[in-house]
Amino acid sequence: MSVRISLDGVDKAFTNRRTGERQQIFRDFSLTLAPDELVAVVGGSGTGKTTLMHLIAGLERPDAGTVSTGGGRPRLGMVFQQPRLLDWTSVETNVRLAATAAGVDAAEVAPILDAVGLTEYARSYPSVLSGGQRQRVAVARAFVVRPEVLLLDEPFSALDELTARRLRLLLQQLWLRTPRTGLLVTHNALEAAFLADRVVVLGGRPAEVVREYRIDRPRPRSPEDPELFDVHRRIVAALT
Repeated sequence: MSVRISLDGVDKAFTNRRTGERQQIFRDFSLTLAPDELVAVVGGSGTGKTTLMHLIAGLERPDAGTVSTGGGRPRLGMVFQQPRLLDWTSVETNVRLAATAAGVDAAEVAPILDAVGLTEYARSYPSVLSGGQRQRVAVARAFVVRPEVLLLDEPFSALDELTARRLRLLLQQLWLRTPRTGLLVTHNALEAAFLADRVVVLGGRPAEVVREYRIDRPRPRSPEDPELFDVHRRIVAALT
């Protein structure tokens, strides 16, 4: 099922527990993610990127306005900056537990491990894997549930650039197999241009959309595409 995500007139504020100060993150904020569209959100620290993701995931509720995910609760797949694996059990079990919790047949585990290049590590424990391999497990866990909405919260920012590049290519490959509605939060403007259909730049407090860039390059894309570098430069200029 293709899912449209709409935030309409959203207000969201938090109270600083130390100072008691009320911090307004969003005021009358609106944004729409079209079905099967991957939108990347970039912006400086404190501009509400993670709060936006939490609102879509249902982890936070708006103070005013609405967050709509097509009239129901779509199945979510999430990849965080840290893989958040169960270190006391195997790679295969980490992925199988996610599948079982989502009501997905455990037979889906082996194909997704093969897709992310981890078949030979299926019985290994996460503690013996490299950082990139651990994040591959996190990606497999997100995709095995057959998500209708995929949320990516700076998924590759803790990795070295070469490993991050490989995982971006992997994510593109998985996306080509089965597109779905997605939100990518990142500080990396080139990552945003490479992966997304549309890049949204947030700025200010309360946050607002200061720029949008439609990425019209066909997939599969090359990280060396000069047109993506041009979009990258424009995003960086908007951030500064």
